[in-house]
Amino acid sequence: MSQDLITADLVVLDVDLGPTKNDVIHNLAELVAKAGRADAAGLEADALAREAKAATGLGGGIAIPHCRSAAVTTNSLAFARLSPPVDFGAFDGPADIAFMIAAAEGSDDAHLELLALLARNLVRSEFTDGLRNAATADDVVALVNAAIHPEEEAAPAAPAAAPAGASGAAEKVVLVAVTACPTGIAHTFMSADALEQAAKAAGVELHVEPQGSGKVVPLDPAVIASAQAAIFATDVGVKERGRFAGLPVIESGVKRAINEPAKMIEEAIAASKDPNARKVSGEASSAASSEGGSQLSVGKRIQQALMTGVSYMVPFVAAGGLLIALGFLFGGFDVASKIGDPGARTCEQLGAWVGDTCEAGTSIATLAINAGWGAGFAMYLGALLFTIGGAAFGFLLPALSGYTAYALAGRPGIVPGFVGGVIAGSVGAGFLGALVTGLLAGAVASWIAGMKAPRWLAGLMPVVIIPLSVTTIVGLAMYLVLGKPLAALTQALQDGLGGMTGGSAIVLGVILGLMMCFDLGGPVNKAAYLFATAGLSAQSQASFQVMAAVMAAGMVPPLALALATTLRKSLFTEVEQENGRAAWLLGASFISEGAIPFAAADPLRVIPSMMVGGAVTGAMTMAFGVGSRAPHGGIFVFFAINPILWFIVSIAVGAVISGFAVIAMKQFWPAKAPAAVA
Repeated sequence: MSQDLITADLVVLDVDLGPTKNDVIHNLAELVAKAGRADAAGLEADALAREAKAATGLGGGIAIPHCRSAAVTTNSLAFARLSPPVDFGAFDGPADIAFMIAAAEGSDDAHLELLALLARNLVRSEFTDGLRNAATADDVVALVNAAIHPEEEAAPAAPAAAPAGASGAAEKVVLVAVTACPTGIAHTFMSADALEQAAKAAGVELHVEPQGSGKVVPLDPAVIASAQAAIFATDVGVKERGRFAGLPVIESGVKRAINEPAKMIEEAIAASKDPNARKVSGEASSAASSEGGSQLSVGKRIQQALMTGVSYMVPFVAAGGLLIALGFLFGGFDVASKIGDPGARTCEQLGAWVGDTCEAGTSIATLAINAGWGAGFAMYLGALLFTIGGAAFGFLLPALSGYTAYALAGRPGIVPGFVGGVIAGSVGAGFLGALVTGLLAGAVASWIAGMKAPRWLAGLMPVVIIPLSVTTIVGLAMYLVLGKPLAALTQALQDGLGGMTGGSAIVLGVILGLMMCFDLGGPVNKAAYLFATAGLSAQSQASFQVMAAVMAAGMVPPLALALATTLRKSLFTEVEQENGRAAWLLGASFISEGAIPFAAADPLRVIPSMMVGGAVTGAMTMAFGVGSRAPHGGIFVFFAINPILWFIVSIAVGAVISGFAVIAMKQFWPAKAPAAVA
């Protein structure tokens, strides 16, 4: 039997664990270690490293520092009631309650599951009041165990049937909901919590399935069967949507569930009583709907589908692009034209190339080892890396199209979407063609999936009928109607980029810089990145310049905030200062997320400041003709950037401008202090 996650010796009440969050984390790590569950130094180091990425203060006087660490031998939950409270970076002040989630390295996302379960209870006043009023450590343990092991609680009794003829009595409404955001952590669980609180206030029974980045626990089919309506608050589509077929549905982006949870609950209740309300149909993320009820706009559906397609495409871009860049590093920029397909060369050709004699039966590996790290072997290694990267890049269009279709139609959309992406590449339609085939395949598959099929045919629909018919439709549409116009448009776009010089190129750089710094990973940022990475397949100087502008501008926000927190520490909280130190490396690596904690805490001052510097950087890289053959990596792919000097200068200028801009905004337009909590 596994040990309990929390025991009395992991609880301390009304203690002073130091003036800073680092002190609190140190003492909580020592507490876990004294219980024989972890190595204190290792746990502390990993918890502080996690804290440096983003503050763990939740607001309402709560903090949940957490990490997954090889130093942990037993999954543990430590608790401290702090006196005095300590600042953990929350927007509304210091925390007087701190949990430390210490999960073992191989614990299968256990710390994310605990984080979600705690978050769902920490917004409930009865739970936090209980923690603040607990008299003993055992009281805290009992409260926490009830919160993180809800399955062990007794099931609530079914509501008694209303007496015949009783006026005002009504059957309790049962709703189900799914929440999901692109990252699968913050907004996913925040929206779930908000909906649950609104449902409780309305006297509604609500069951939520947060489809987060950790293990997803699907709703019990019996619960779905008992529900009168569903709420889908997602930015990336619903996994296994067909489970909810036939339920009236209210759909929105994830942020609406955070901002207007009560209104969504009201709409779901109304939909449950409206026979004409829009319903979930089959496996599709159906575009068909009937009158009544709330639904996503066409634009929102398209945005969700495209975000899903891009999110699945990016790993192919990153892996393929970096391998191609490494190929250039080892084999030179003309490696492709020199050797063609390295896997197709004869033994004699390879031997001559690496400067060794190829005898019968000699393997390529032996030739490489004999050649040593000379020019011949380096070129051959570069050719192999270039070829592997090209193979990965070959999936860019199919993945974009296939997963866009999947977001709209579920599994039936995958095959026609992937095939459409391949056809888009073969006819020269590029990423525009992949977007069109993905949307077309998803829409048609969704429409067919919504049709009523005889029972004997229903089983064949998702695995044979829909893939076969939709693939045929999409293929014929591309070859006979859409392919040539899309290819012409793509070629015109490439020619336009190639012909951009002087002022027009600089304007494009400004636009791309603004887009990269506007929402730091959101739809606008993703659109700019997609535009740049999709163009890399053309292997033209213009496409390299676009990629350089996008990457350089994306590096500006974290570097600018690292600079600002170094120069004017007094304008930033201790947590922001720590995030600023981590942002140096994040910015240098082209990880724009290093700026998100700052933008989330103070968007009106941070985001405009970042956009100014990003625009300048984008303009400068275009003006100086900087090109990047790598889609990611920041300064660490310097070998794939030319001229590297102007790339660095452009980033430095933009970071300095944004850094001083955010300092000025915070100094001369300071935020109002939050009102004291009564």
